[in-house]
Amino acid sequence: MDIREIFILSLDALKERKVRSILTILMVMAGSSLLVAVNGFGAGFEKFFNNQFSNLAPNILFVSSVQQAENGSPVGGAGTPTAPKITLNAAVIERLRSLPFIDEIIPSYQAEITLESQGESKDNSVLSIDPQKIFVIAPTLELVDGSSLRQNDPSAMVVAEDVANPPGETTPFISLGQSVRAKYSFVDDKTGESQEESKNFVVTGVMKATGNPTIDNSVIINTNAGNAFLQKSGKFDSLFVVARSSDFVDVVEEEIRSLYGNDIGITTVKAILKTVQEFTAGINAFLLSIAVISLIVGAVGIITTLYTSVIERIREIGTLKALGAQKSNILALFLAEASIIGIMGATLGLLAGVGGGYLLTRAGPGNGPPLDPVYLPLDMISVWLISVGLSILAGLLPAWKASSVTPIEALRPN
Repeated sequence: MDIREIFILSLDALKERKVRSILTILMVMAGSSLLVAVNGFGAGFEKFFNNQFSNLAPNILFVSSVQQAENGSPVGGAGTPTAPKITLNAAVIERLRSLPFIDEIIPSYQAEITLESQGESKDNSVLSIDPQKIFVIAPTLELVDGSSLRQNDPSAMVVAEDVANPPGETTPFISLGQSVRAKYSFVDDKTGESQEESKNFVVTGVMKATGNPTIDNSVIINTNAGNAFLQKSGKFDSLFVVARSSDFVDVVEEEIRSLYGNDIGITTVKAILKTVQEFTAGINAFLLSIAVISLIVGAVGIITTLYTSVIERIREIGTLKALGAQKSNILALFLAEASIIGIMGATLGLLAGVGGGYLLTRAGPGNGPPLDPVYLPLDMISVWLISVGLSILAGLLPAWKASSVTPIEALRPN
């Protein structure tokens, strides 16, 4: 028998057991589609986060004071929080400016405030910083038409687009040029009593979405206004340290550590991205293990289907051998059936994985930035080859069993 005859006989055998064959193909298809979907979402996550963090300046280090508990451990562990060991003030800024490879240091105050506008109140983050410096932190930042940054105006406020037009709401919360009232609640250091500060601001600018979480959920006021309104007394919440280039970020971090050790917090874009990648890699590994198990279940289905087929076709196998079919022909016949099941299941699995992935991403609420799966040709080919290869391996045992049947044994009356 030549290859063509072997595949024709294999197809006829699968057609005779149509329901069983379809169910086995579906099992292979399920495993393949899961592998495709997981690979697609993994690559999609990586592209999404790379795009998001590309909106952050890669040469920026975020420096903050590390709050200590009374037992010396960082806050988050046991102990009662106390004042941070390092106070970020003008003296710290001057000391950091003396370090090499630093171009600029941008101080900021940060807090949660309540904005009152259009008869509504909403809690938002405020970032008090030199308004002109936001382009250093978010290089891709764009303002809506009519916006202006008033560097020395203590009553000027710039708001993020999501603050001005909250997602899911049909009417704007804040409009360009309007006056808003801001309230800040705090505890007086001297009396220990809760107090509230309020101030009116004029919205002079609206920032388009950048993908930078520091900017996209905040309102911005200048440094002097923030110091007075937020009762900071010149104690900064964070410093944006601008390295000469992204190549010097690690060097600058080491220099700052040499001055303050672990008494100061330092975060870089590279470190954030690495953490996110490790997190998504763990999720992808878990999902891949589920997909592989599903594919193995499909392989077990092939073994069951073909093994049952061998038992049912004992007389057919004996007849073929009596007519001159060789052991290799019978082996090839059943391996061809396994190959057909694998090829059909893997091909349908690729299509289902790609289509299902896009359907799932389109079924979401759609308020945030797009997160589309990315299907790499090499991944698709690998999944197809793994699925077909595993199917052929699953067919080896039944095929060997069939090829070992002798004509006398097969044609012996029951």
